[in-house]
Amino acid sequence: MEKKNLTIHLKVWRQENSESKGKLESYTVNDVNPDMSFLEMLDILNDDLIMKNEIPIEFDNDCREGICGMCGLVINGTAHGPKSGTTTCELRMREFKDGDTIVVEPWRARAFPVLKDLTVDRSSMDRIMAKGGFITIRTGGTPEARSILIQKEAADEAMDMAVCIGCGACVAACPNASAALFVGAKISHLALLPQGHPEAKRRAEQMVAQMDEEMFGACSNHGECEAVCPKEISISAIARMRREFWKAMV
Repeated sequence: MEKKNLTIHLKVWRQENSESKGKLESYTVNDVNPDMSFLEMLDILNDDLIMKNEIPIEFDNDCREGICGMCGLVINGTAHGPKSGTTTCELRMREFKDGDTIVVEPWRARAFPVLKDLTVDRSSMDRIMAKGGFITIRTGGTPEARSILIQKEAADEAMDMAVCIGCGACVAACPNASAALFVGAKISHLALLPQGHPEAKRRAEQMVAQMDEEMFGACSNHGECEAVCPKEISISAIARMRREFWKAMV
C-alpha cells in the first residue's frame, strides 16, 4: 500500500546570534514523504523559505549517515528525537504522524553557546580531546595485527567506547549539562588498550580538568546521557573515567 505523505507543523528555535534573544517560530511543511530523514524535511522547509525571500534555518550537518555527530537537535524535548540509538540525520519522518506539531531546539548547555538558530559552538569538546584523546607512540608503518596481543573482552569493550561520535547529545540530555559520558568514553577507549597505558595518568588528569574548565556540569548519575546516546554507549564509561582519574591523583 502506498504511504500517505504527511503535513508537519514545526515550532523551530530562531536566534540571530549568541548575544540576541531567541524564540520559537511556527512553520508548516506539506507533502512530507514518510521515508525522508528529519534533515531532508528541514531542507524542504529551507527551500520554501528561500523561495519566499526569507532567511533559511541554520542547522549543523555533514555526513548524514550517523557518523560525524554534527546533526544534533532537540526534537520534542529529546536529544536526536524519539527513536533510540539514532542520530537526527537517521531519524525518519515515519516516526511522526500526519498533522503532528514538532518542537525543534538546539542543544542547551552553557558550554554550547548558540551561534545561530539550531547551530551551537561545540569547540569545547574539541579542546577536551586536545588534552589527551590520542596516543603519541611512534608506530612507524602499519604494525602487524598480532604484534600486541589484547584480550578479546578488552578489545570488544574498547570498541564499544570508541564508537562515540562526539555529538553532544549526552550534554543536551543531562539536567546538569555534564559531558561525563563523552569524556568517559574517550578515556575508557584508550585505558582499555595497552597502547593507551603510558599516557593514562596524564590523559585522565588533563581531560577531566579541561571538562571542568569548559563549565560542563557534574555527573549525578541520572542516566539521561545513556538513554539518548545514538551509539548506545554504557554509563559504565563514567565509572571507568572516575577510576582512572582517582588512580592518576593517587
